[in-house]
Amino acid sequence: MSKQDAQAIVDALGGPGNITNLTHCATRLRFELADASGVDKDTVESIPVVLGGVPQGGNRYQVVIGGGVQDVYNDIMALPGMGAGDTRTADDIKAAARAQGPRGNNAWLDSLFEYLSDSFRPILGALLGASLFITFMSLMATLKVIPAWNDPTAPPLSPTWTFVNLCWQCVLVFLPLMIAYNASKKVGADPWVGFAIMAVLMLPGFTGMMDKATDHKVFGFDVHTITAFGLPLTINDYSSQVFPPLLMAAVLGVLYKYLKKIIPENVHLVFVPFLAMLIMIPLTAFLIGPIGVYAGAGLGDLLKTINDFSPFIFAIVIPLAYPFMVPLGLHWPINAIMLLNIQTLGYDFIQGPMGAWNFACFGATAGVLLLSWRQRDRQMRQTATGALAAGLLGGISEPSLYGIHLRFRRIYPRMLIGCFVGGLIIGIGGGVKTHAFVFTSLLTIPAFDNMFLYMFAVLAAFFTAMILVVLSGFRTPEEQAAFEAERDATEAAEAADQAAATGATVALEDSVDPDYVSHGGGAAGGAATAVATAGAATALAERDSAGAAAPADHQTPVRGPATEIGSPLDGVVMPLESTPDPAFAGGKMGGGVAIDPTGNTVYAPANATVVAAQPTGHAFGLVLDGGIELLIHIGIDTVQMGGDGFDVHVEAGQKVKAGTPLVTFDRAKIEKAGYSVVTPVVVMNTKKFLSVTPVFQGPAPAGTPIIAVESKPFTPKD
Repeated sequence: MSKQDAQAIVDALGGPGNITNLTHCATRLRFELADASGVDKDTVESIPVVLGGVPQGGNRYQVVIGGGVQDVYNDIMALPGMGAGDTRTADDIKAAARAQGPRGNNAWLDSLFEYLSDSFRPILGALLGASLFITFMSLMATLKVIPAWNDPTAPPLSPTWTFVNLCWQCVLVFLPLMIAYNASKKVGADPWVGFAIMAVLMLPGFTGMMDKATDHKVFGFDVHTITAFGLPLTINDYSSQVFPPLLMAAVLGVLYKYLKKIIPENVHLVFVPFLAMLIMIPLTAFLIGPIGVYAGAGLGDLLKTINDFSPFIFAIVIPLAYPFMVPLGLHWPINAIMLLNIQTLGYDFIQGPMGAWNFACFGATAGVLLLSWRQRDRQMRQTATGALAAGLLGGISEPSLYGIHLRFRRIYPRMLIGCFVGGLIIGIGGGVKTHAFVFTSLLTIPAFDNMFLYMFAVLAAFFTAMILVVLSGFRTPEEQAAFEAERDATEAAEAADQAAATGATVALEDSVDPDYVSHGGGAAGGAATAVATAGAATALAERDSAGAAAPADHQTPVRGPATEIGSPLDGVVMPLESTPDPAFAGGKMGGGVAIDPTGNTVYAPANATVVAAQPTGHAFGLVLDGGIELLIHIGIDTVQMGGDGFDVHVEAGQKVKAGTPLVTFDRAKIEKAGYSVVTPVVVMNTKKFLSVTPVFQGPAPAGTPIIAVESKPFTPKD
């Protein structure tokens, strides 16, 4: 990550003045913007460090970064106008956010999922660390190094292993306190007040009152109550609970705002926390806490009933549902139920099938990574590498999901097949359980029971999705053609810069291939010779003439030389806008012309270095002597033909003379396959020149001047 990337992200979102608030989660930057209508998703995703851009409801926008999100956040906040350099007060930021108005019809749903996400997000690292401790303990138990640590009938652990076991219990036992802190902070209350309120219910003195409690059965639940203040007080073990702190913080946020309104500002520090605790501690102990416990237990029982009815159906439905739940944030309540299952049942039955989804997701990413290596897609290779590492080692799916899968619609159907295969294997095997909450990664496989069934299922899901993506590709034919054209242009530009740096030249006297001069007859041959030499001879003549006319001080800018490029094949020259491809027709690849071929051979239009020669024969990148970068793309979407109908005569890195045959193609095969033969010829480094102008339209033999390239003005030096 560089400061340039941080600045590019801010610029793509409209600058610091358009950013009203910025937070981050485990993998994403979460922006609130004054106006999101001008944000271009392609621009955001073109930044090297960005895995994906995700527009949200209203004026919110998420930028997916991956595991390095904290560093990116810090770099952005260090920019002028952001963080320490931001002159706006907190009230200014809130006022700007309120001024945006409603965030859409589903704003309440967006806010709910954001509340859940931000309550869990800061502790994901601690949960991930705890899950690896759990996995280590499970592996030791499997290898018979220690007794089964999760079996109450097994012999007790030694003091050494008891201490190791405490390394993960510290996270899960005190999870309600962590969530209370985060959730309270999210709703604008003092997070330490929320922490303190939840801590009352976890004090040994509170849970110790269970010895004096009376047991009841309410709606099938075991309820333990004592009488306090003349009211029944329910005593529960709140360790590892997540619903009570979430409900408590939601109520605390509303109360806190009300207290700040009615209490004078100069005594806020004393009376707002005191009154909040005075009201919320008994309210949480008598009402909110029990509601949270039983609401969570009810949801858990519902899922358990479904699983008990048919583990086979449950194991298939969960991995097929998760790809649609995660983008919406619906997985957070399910994570809470997993934690509750472990606390109440001693095991969880959801994480196993969920692992099938995760590994299918990672397998699809692996398929994209393999294709990006094969297709020389550097940006996607970087994205997929980071996403795959986060998935296989950390069990985190968001970088894959937002950075890749939601951007390319061909991936989801293949990934779902992987989900189905993994879930089917788990269902046939009778289901998989785990006795602790873990992230479903390669490192946590030993934590599952039955481990070998789970391992077979997730690997099957992984390789099924990967193979299907590799076989079918992750881009549509149109997306693939646009990508290859852009990639070829980039590679040609880089090769041109390298050639210029090394001073590579070709002698002018060896400029013309005799076969090219004679192949089209006298007129065509003469035109070819003229075009081949124009780039050097005309440039020198115009430079000398301009230099003679310049004042003695040599400070007046002189008009640059012009170079004409000849047609690389026989055909009808048309405006570039006639190309049946938006990337070319819109000039995104550079200025130039389109040619409807009448011949079947493409020639080098001048002395050049071949910097890109596709084995499929459909496209060639040339750097002409003098630095012009030329792309010749035979037909549209013809890459899909896989080279059928193309006979390539040159290879990348080869130096060619004007008239050297580059490729011979079969027009009839191309048209029979349903593709256009219109051939764009574009100057890829158009921006480096003053102008790139078509100079001819209509039927023309190879060698006819079709494009004039004029250099930018320069200032002669002494």
